[in-house]
Amino acid sequence: MSDPCYRVLLIEDEPSTLERLCGAVDRHPQLQVSARASSYRDGEQAIRDGGFDVLLADLGFPDGSGIDLIRMTRELHPEVEIMVITVFADERHVLAAIEAGASGYLLKDGDSGYIGESILQLIQGGSPISASIARHLLQRLKPSAPRQPDPDAPRLTQREQQVLELVAKGFSYTEIADTLDISVNTVTSYIKQIYRKLSVNSRGEAVFEASQMGLLGPL
Repeated sequence: MSDPCYRVLLIEDEPSTLERLCGAVDRHPQLQVSARASSYRDGEQAIRDGGFDVLLADLGFPDGSGIDLIRMTRELHPEVEIMVITVFADERHVLAAIEAGASGYLLKDGDSGYIGESILQLIQGGSPISASIARHLLQRLKPSAPRQPDPDAPRLTQREQQVLELVAKGFSYTEIADTLDISVNTVTSYIKQIYRKLSVNSRGEAVFEASQMGLLGPL
């Protein structure tokens, strides 16, 4: 049985960067660019048209914000994985993208050979993020003392807590299943329950909200 091929919608307004990213995606044997857009307006239409498994989008467009495109994708296609690729490395953009529904965040910082594998990692349950951003966020969010659980935080079962902690560590669904000796379908079911309890729609948002509520200890 051949490996599945995943469809990628690419939204990027800089022509040379769009071509470079399209080439990086199409070179990967399990990925193909199913549609591309070079403006916010065209991106909106491509999202409405559907037919893609992954959104790879910039954040800055002359005619709109990529954050709104992420939010629109999450609302219309909750099953789609979302990856940001941008020049914006500041905390405000990163957190806004995660809160809107992105699960991966990469910087346009040179070679694009890693793009295909990063997208595949995203599909498999990971949350790829550029190292420089990860270091900054870890230092920014690292509490000086252990954060006490919010008394109003939702109550998670022991198994849901275990799954959440593995998600926060970047484990894929398959790795979580192997670690806890359960099926991938069961992992998916637990994650859906966690999303519902935390009122979130993505892995990145779940980890962020759980951290803010004191539900996650040191990782």
